[in-house]
Amino acid sequence: MAECSRVDSNTSSHTMDKSITLPPDEIFRNMENAKRFAIDIGGSLTKLAYYSTVQHKVAKVRSFDHSTKEAAGDKLYEIAVQEEVTARLHFIKFENAYIETCLDFIKDHLVNTETKVIKATGGGAHKFKELIERKLGLKVDKEDEMTCLIKGCNFVLKNIPHEAFVYAKHADSEFRFQTTNPDIFPYLLVNIGSGVSIVKVESEDKFERIGGSSIGGGTFWGLGALLTKTKRFDELLQLASKGQHSSVDMLVKDIYGGSYACLGLTGDLIASSFGKSATADKEFSNEDMAKSLLHMISNDIGQLACLYAKLHNLSRVYFGGFFIRGHPVTMHTITYSINFFTKGEVQALFLRHEGYLGAIGAFLKGAEEDNPNQYSWGENYAGSSGLMSVSPDMNPMQRARSGTFDMLEMDRLDRQLVNLPLLQDPSSYIPDTVDLTEDAQAREYWLYCFEEALDGVVKRAVASQPDIPGAAERAEKFRQKYLHKLQTLRHQPFAYGSLTVRSLLDTREHCLNEFNFPDPYSKIKERENDIALKYYQKAVKSLEELSWEDRQFALVRGVLAGNVFDWGAKAVSEVLESNPEFGFEEAKRLLEDRPWLVDSFDQWLERLKGPPHRCALFFVDNSGVDIILGVMPFVRELLSRGTEVVLASNSGPALNDVTNSELQILTERITAMDPVIDSALKEDRLTLVQNGSSSPCLDLSRLDKVLSMLVRERQTDLVIIEGMGRAIHTNYYAMLSCESLKMAVIKNSWLADRLGGKLFSVVFKYEVPVGKPH
Repeated sequence: MAECSRVDSNTSSHTMDKSITLPPDEIFRNMENAKRFAIDIGGSLTKLAYYSTVQHKVAKVRSFDHSTKEAAGDKLYEIAVQEEVTARLHFIKFENAYIETCLDFIKDHLVNTETKVIKATGGGAHKFKELIERKLGLKVDKEDEMTCLIKGCNFVLKNIPHEAFVYAKHADSEFRFQTTNPDIFPYLLVNIGSGVSIVKVESEDKFERIGGSSIGGGTFWGLGALLTKTKRFDELLQLASKGQHSSVDMLVKDIYGGSYACLGLTGDLIASSFGKSATADKEFSNEDMAKSLLHMISNDIGQLACLYAKLHNLSRVYFGGFFIRGHPVTMHTITYSINFFTKGEVQALFLRHEGYLGAIGAFLKGAEEDNPNQYSWGENYAGSSGLMSVSPDMNPMQRARSGTFDMLEMDRLDRQLVNLPLLQDPSSYIPDTVDLTEDAQAREYWLYCFEEALDGVVKRAVASQPDIPGAAERAEKFRQKYLHKLQTLRHQPFAYGSLTVRSLLDTREHCLNEFNFPDPYSKIKERENDIALKYYQKAVKSLEELSWEDRQFALVRGVLAGNVFDWGAKAVSEVLESNPEFGFEEAKRLLEDRPWLVDSFDQWLERLKGPPHRCALFFVDNSGVDIILGVMPFVRELLSRGTEVVLASNSGPALNDVTNSELQILTERITAMDPVIDSALKEDRLTLVQNGSSSPCLDLSRLDKVLSMLVRERQTDLVIIEGMGRAIHTNYYAMLSCESLKMAVIKNSWLADRLGGKLFSVVFKYEVPVGKPH
């Protein structure tokens, strides 16, 4: 029931020529490597799903055998760009009018598939069965619609962090995205198709239809057509968005002259839907009748949903189906109804990818032998078209083409991602410090900032591949694509969920990977790592000569100075490019004097006078000076105190952040110089682990499962987060169940000013959970 099964006879007059030329590189991407298909056909929209293998370039580092120095020269490690194959899921939505054209395109480009069957669901699957089988030569295998819907819903809730949203019509941001609870069950799904199905979902495979109604989207469409002579569903909604229901509905004040205070009924409350039409001797406008009808049906569904939610003690209620389909007027009336009947205790939740649930579920049914649920998946921003504006003033034709997405792509991640076990309350954890969707001033600044930085990123990308043909052309394509994404986000900041500095950075990384620039900063990182290693022993020796207390301050100052070396910060990259001699000591002089902007150093020093921590988890940041001269001496001190250390670094490249494979090589070189690090590594007191991310920021709800298990096994009681991306843009307000240390240097003037500081202000935030003794 994802779509109403009624087909409009006037459709063809409202659609483009069915012989349209499709841009395959933008819509049916990577079709030549498609493996498996599913299709969900509703009354007006078709959703196609397929799985493909994607070849893309990855940067790999490999250590040289330094016992044969003459073979390797002075190089620290070898950087090789290699081809790697990964799995991608593609979901495409288009009007049924184009189904024949799309099937022809698929048939012409399908070359490597061994698929013999296409899974199908939706009311239109039977109608188009013969066409699909004839065009594609695949057997149509129909799957149960409700099962597919639930499977799809579970999948998006688990894998897309900002999947669910609350719709707030009159707020600065019409969408308020919700943090998905790691445990998504149980929930209520109210699917409004022709009628209404209310489903209680308790687990991956356990769900039950607990109720429903015959008064649903089909009722609105049917009665609306009789009342207004308007046959198209989207046009009916367009009429409703312009109408005044109070012209047709009888309100409480029409009966009592005002509110009915003793019953708590306000004067503007609807007492009787269409009540005025029985007594008023006048014609009512189509707009007003459509609005009244919409309110009547939405309120009825809202009250029904509330009663079932209360009966089954469920607080999460998701709405979907063709009646919703991202339309502002339906989302607003449902939201109002739920809020009224539950007195604000339950929120109406909508889904960004609601239109794809059936197709996703049908695909998952066909792919059970590959067990896609054992993996974590991530939305690929480079290949997904984004949530459209839901302004009621939008051209109805534009609304008709889609209520949510036109394209969605999801990449299979190398690592299974889970929560950090040390989050105080995973269900309320929000990684990002500022939501740019709601902060217009911050949004405009950061979008401008990323546009300004684009030339530098393109230059780095080309420079990272001097011997690979076509780099300049690919870099220009990257520029155009990312610029288009930024322009889209300027007008539709909610396109990919909450807009944040993290999502802007991640979108840039996705676009770089799309055009085969896996690690634009690889050569810079190699050079800086090599230089920093030469100073490591001298740095350690100078620290050992200090008194205990002076050494603790010098160690913290070293981490902060190392954190200055961030190529992602314009203020720093300009200095590094113009002054090659800029080094560790120069960075120390840039730091503000104490008291710092956020300064818990005295409390940290007192804590160090107590017993050692059992195990410290350290999320590291940049390559070069940061990791080698800042972090490693700090880690060395913790190890000397008897604290085990887990160093968590990125799984894949982002800016000049150190990756796990690079850190393995750097640590190997340091062990040859430092017996403290050498013995800790051999005795398993120092462990290097991937964090599961390829982002300059950090989402503690999506971390490598191996890291999570290690944190539990080692009884970790201290978490250290370093850097502006991980400790300021994200996790500044993160509440942990153990002690935590957040260290960063503010390398952006605008952000420093916002926080009440200045460029190179210091944040040193030591936190102890409430109730835990210092």
